[in-house]
Amino acid sequence: MMEPHADPEIYDAFAGALLSPEADLPAGLSSWTGKEPQRRFGVYRNNVAHSLVSALESRFPVARRIVGEAFFAGLAQAFIRVSPPRSPLLMVYGDTLADFVADFPPAAGVPYLADVLRLEAARGHAYHAADLPVLDPAVLAALPPDALAGVRLVPHPALRLVASTHPVHTVWAMNREGETPQPIADWQGEAVAIARPGLVVETHCLAPGVGVFLGALASGEPLALAAGAAAASDARFDLQAAFGLMLAGGFFAGLAGEGGSTTPAP
Repeated sequence: MMEPHADPEIYDAFAGALLSPEADLPAGLSSWTGKEPQRRFGVYRNNVAHSLVSALESRFPVARRIVGEAFFAGLAQAFIRVSPPRSPLLMVYGDTLADFVADFPPAAGVPYLADVLRLEAARGHAYHAADLPVLDPAVLAALPPDALAGVRLVPHPALRLVASTHPVHTVWAMNREGETPQPIADWQGEAVAIARPGLVVETHCLAPGVGVFLGALASGEPLALAAGAAAASDARFDLQAAFGLMLAGGFFAGLAGEGGSTTPAP
């Protein structure tokens, strides 16, 4: 055990040794037998590392399946050493794992892995987001036609957008449990919308222009400007189909009113 009210540096040393298997036993430790507690501390260190690796495995099952159990465990252990948890809520641990993987040399041969991690993290955040009713299309239908161009929409708290230069949705979908990976003939970037209009998280692969449209709307652009940006990025952009998908998918919670106020769904 560690003496109470110890110097903060001792606690820092303890935490550092806990997450680094090569570190020496931190000073200031004792056991009820009065002997050096190397073995007990080693068991505790292994238990902590195992619990953190297990938390990451649970949160990123598709990424784990892509690279394999052994590789993911090694990746997780390397991440834990440089990014220990800052919160007791392990369900949010690993938000920065994608950024870590992007600069992790052993993962260089799997360039899409970071974006798969971002997609899985986004799905987790969507699941735990606040519950709000989704925007009722009747609210928009009741607006004067000349007012639609300037409408700004309020994203639902569960909405997430992941854009990738890789076919991230296709890779994620074919590597889920029960699926069998197949060759991808047309390797193109994909934008993915994650929403939770009810109790189930839904994942939508978006056409290029639709991804631009949603990104603009989610950042507060009025409808006309967002549609213009989407059409400029993709000549095949279909405004009616894109808007229908977003309303049916529960991407938005209301309209932004004057002064930043919100008109929620009824």
